[in-house]
Amino acid sequence: MSIVDNRKATHDYFIEERFEAGLVLQGWEVKAIRAGHVQIKESYVIVRDGEIWVVGMHISPLPTASTHIHPNATRTRKLLLKSDEISKLIGKVEQRGFTLVPLNLHYKSGRIKMDFGLGRGKKLHDKRNTARDQDWAREKERLMKHDTRRRDT
Repeated sequence: MSIVDNRKATHDYFIEERFEAGLVLQGWEVKAIRAGHVQIKESYVIVRDGEIWVVGMHISPLPTASTHIHPNATRTRKLLLKSDEISKLIGKVEQRGFTLVPLNLHYKSGRIKMDFGLGRGKKLHDKRNTARDQDWAREKERLMKHDTRRRDT
């Protein structure tokens, strides 16, 4: 079940490969995510010291958060992956010019997981081509629907 999607990611990047990772979260963050107080549109994934981190993911603390903690809404959070997956990602990001883009947050067996993709940035003309293809698919669907109504009568 999806919690939040990053629709801007597929608009700005060609996603070559997808990965799923767990997150290291604090208790108040889990409660806030379950309440839907999370945003990943401006976030990005980095590699630092052989580990994968998500930067800029905004989790708004609930007003009922405990008084003895001081929530930091945009702190850097660690992603949990196996070491062979991490080394594979490091090689692709450093050598081939790929970037790591968060795609969505979802539940899996009661745990919160993040899908992120290995993406290559789109140029302006690529974005225009994608928009044109989507418009044509929408128009084609509309024409097909209109044509089937005409045959039925």
